[in-house]
Amino acid sequence: MARIKYLDPRADLTFKRIFGEHEDLAKSFLNALLPFEEGEEIETIEFLPAELVPDTPLKKDTIVDVRCKDNRGRQFIVEMQMFWTETFMQRVLFNASKAYVRQLDKGEHYNYLQPVYSLNIINDIFFPDLKEFYHLYNIVNVEHTDKIIEGLHFVLVELPKFKPQSVLDKKMMVLWLRFLTEMGDVTNDVPEEFTQNPEINKAVGLLRESSYSDAQLLGYEKFWDIVRVEYAVKYDARKEGFQQGLKEGMQQGMQQGMEKGRKAQTLEIARSLKALHVSMADIAKATGLAEAEIENL
Repeated sequence: MARIKYLDPRADLTFKRIFGEHEDLAKSFLNALLPFEEGEEIETIEFLPAELVPDTPLKKDTIVDVRCKDNRGRQFIVEMQMFWTETFMQRVLFNASKAYVRQLDKGEHYNYLQPVYSLNIINDIFFPDLKEFYHLYNIVNVEHTDKIIEGLHFVLVELPKFKPQSVLDKKMMVLWLRFLTEMGDVTNDVPEEFTQNPEINKAVGLLRESSYSDAQLLGYEKFWDIVRVEYAVKYDARKEGFQQGLKEGMQQGMQQGMEKGRKAQTLEIARSLKALHVSMADIAKATGLAEAEIENL
């Protein structure tokens, strides 16, 4: 029996098909990852045009967007970002603010405004000094953080940091994040937990390579080519900066600090390669780390 081949759910093609064409899956994903209290969960949604701001061709291949609203009028923006950039937070804020303002036609009252939730899945680490992978931003009183101005809510997820054991009470969050991090071109056996859940199982089916045309698969390969080139550029920049840091450190006689910095940099590179589903053997060859050490990242 021929092995079923799956595509990576983080790619533009697959992410939009799963979460931008299937209302039940988008609703499940949002309810799992957004910080709703009991009774606030999304009941029904409808999709809206996805693009708010024109992007460069490169960003078209590194950012995927889904926009929708529920029966209460709340709007939701979902972005899958393959790399962290210094300007990404500004883009997130701009898009959410634009969606919030566009709710009103000229002359309408502010009471008609409904909250906008921005959910951002980043396949990169942008807060290396924090252990948490899930980051919630609200507009709060700096002295009394329980006092929130409703309107804009931002969630950012550092996907490489996610470990199932770090989320104990949110089963669907764990399943959806495992789906994003475990499914892909290297998948041989679909975890039983995925097949037992109707929504995750449906999403798995949408990853089957056989359900896409040759033209779509060509675009899928182009997406990953661009991602790999971008990663190589960032890797070279980090390596150059790291080498410069080593040189300066040697001049200052900080040998211990250099060794610690080199180890941290190597681990970060290995973690990023692992998130791109590079084989353990290739990561070990590129970084000099043992496969057992890479497995624990």
